[in-house]
Amino acid sequence: MASNIQPTASKGMRFGLWFSQLLLALVYVPAGLMKLSSPVAQVATQIPWAADVPEMFLRFIGLIDLSAGLGLLLPALTRIAPRLTVFAAYGSITLQLCAFFFHVSRGEYFVLPMNLVLIALALFVAWGRTKKAPIASRRATAIAAS
Repeated sequence: MASNIQPTASKGMRFGLWFSQLLLALVYVPAGLMKLSSPVAQVATQIPWAADVPEMFLRFIGLIDLSAGLGLLLPALTRIAPRLTVFAAYGSITLQLCAFFFHVSRGEYFVLPMNLVLIALALFVAWGRTKKAPIASRRATAIAAS
């Protein structure tokens, strides 16, 4: 017999997940907007590798950053397809793993701790929103209420 009991998480766990999602969004959204909208020379003053890659690559990474930031927050906040938050977390992990090896290949070891922190936060969000404190969609909530 299947159980409809949802995992329950403490207030601290739920706060930690929301805080992690917000923190990741506050990293990714501004970085994505900068990479998408600023001239390459201006971006290169803050991100050394920006001048060394094709502009389309820089803009593509900006789009990925922006998508990750919005995906980590908006589906959960709106409860419209909140499962997308988990997918955004996995995408963020993939992005940071690629960034980690990219920076290693360039000898930019000073950036690696930030990549590891972002990976850890995204792993926490993916685990928490899958196992510990999933967010029910509006539709599921409406069906359960009727």
